[in-house]
Formats: sequence, structure tokens, C-alpha cells
Amino acid sequence: MFSETELDYLATQGLGRLATAQPDGTLQISPVGYSYNTETRTIDITGYELAKSKKFRNVAANGQAAFVVDDMPSQDPPRIRCLEIRGRAEALTDARTADGHLDGAVIRLHPSRIISLGVDDPDHDPLDLVPHNRNV
Repeated sequence: MFSETELDYLATQGLGRLATAQPDGTLQISPVGYSYNTETRTIDITGYELAKSKKFRNVAANGQAAFVVDDMPSQDPPRIRCLEIRGRAEALTDARTADGHLDGAVIRLHPSRIISLGVDDPDHDPLDLVPHNRNV
């Protein structure tokens, strides 16, 4: 699944972008807060009135989603870190979140593909970074 370095990276970031497919097939991309659920080994997305949101309805209708967390920790030289997670998403009501609380709605992303760039490789020159792609 995730490497220890990737889990550490996810723990230091508080915001990601969730991409879901709308009924007409176009993508909707939304900034979201998230947590890693160690019990289910999933990314859990919660939010204010999440069950009323378009992203929640999109996931309920089409369970495919992608989630990206990235940042730029240095400018000189410019270094990018990115973790993209693709997989099956569930729109759940009354699910337990990663911190054990019962939430009214959760989007739970079960990773099937992880693409990592610069997260596990801090020693290489930024222009020499190679993405790590793997199916899980």
C-alpha cells in the first residue's frame, strides 16, 4: 500500500484535491480536507454538510475518483512533491472516520493506483525525479 514516507507526507498536509466524474462525464475537482484511516487503509474525506455536496452525489453515482496532494517545499531549486491516488470511492453515511468519530457522511477512497513524485526521493536533483507508479 503506502510507504512510510508517503504516510508521513500525507500526515503533514491538510488539503488535497478530489476529482470525481459528474453525470455528464466531465470532471469536478474540489479542494478537500482528509485523513488516512489506518483501520481501513483508505483516504477519508469529510466536510461540512458533505452529504449535500455535488462531490458526494458524484461518488454515489460513479465510484471512481482520484485524489491529489502536492506541494512545493523549496523554490531554489524548485522541488515538487506529489502523491496521486486513484481508486474506488464510496459515499458513506454514518461511517467512522480515521479518528474514530461517527460522521454524518464520509467519502472513502480505496486506492488501486498510487503515483508518487519526490515524496520518497529527497536526495535527487529536482529535474532528475522519476515518478513511482504502482497498482495496489
